[in-house]
Amino acid sequence: MAATFASRHMDELFTRHSSLVPCGGDIIAAFKLLERAFKAGGTAYFCGNGGSAADAEHWAGELLKGFESKRPVGPLAASLPPEIAQALQGALPAVPLTGFLSLRTAFANDVDPRLDFAQLVWGLGRKGDVLVGLSTSGNAYNVGAAMRVARAKGMATLALTGETGGELRALCDVTIRVPTRRTCHVQEGHLPIYHALCLMLEDAFFQLGDYGPPTSASGLPPGKQGTGRDAGGT
Repeated sequence: MAATFASRHMDELFTRHSSLVPCGGDIIAAFKLLERAFKAGGTAYFCGNGGSAADAEHWAGELLKGFESKRPVGPLAASLPPEIAQALQGALPAVPLTGFLSLRTAFANDVDPRLDFAQLVWGLGRKGDVLVGLSTSGNAYNVGAAMRVARAKGMATLALTGETGGELRALCDVTIRVPTRRTCHVQEGHLPIYHALCLMLEDAFFQLGDYGPPTSASGLPPGKQGTGRDAGGT
């Protein structure tokens, strides 16, 4: 069944955006990477600069609430007042690193503005999580630095780039390369790709009998509860 809904969304994507057909294998690989992480209780973190920062926020937002379907929230919501439980929507844990204004400006001023995402990944990321980086050239230094930290921490890595993949191609488990080098056209390709991925993930977790990634009794994904570890992780 998973193959069926993935094929449906891929067919729709390629019908509307035929130039993206060469990206098909990498899009499926990205879906499997994200699905595997969410099923294991992992979190996806997103980063990018400029228009790619807006895409990082947009992508995370589509995962954190219903996208095209009403997402059930599962039995955990039964303990909440009805007016809250009935309003909530199923979510996949997604965090855009483009926020964190106080931390990022402090780190930029005190340490190195090129390593703001890297610091956030060091503080937040855990083995089994995913770092998603968007860069039209594939050469954004701060995104690449964050990828290196993610790899050191045992996180999966995914990039959306332009045609060459830039330096991110060698740093990521999966790189979806939009087949153009013109910045605005790369960005125009990124949006329908991550929308298709959101649709596939929504079907995988909320239309096939599941209610999102596994949660503990506390409501937090496994591995995200207090462990006494410092922010540096393992």
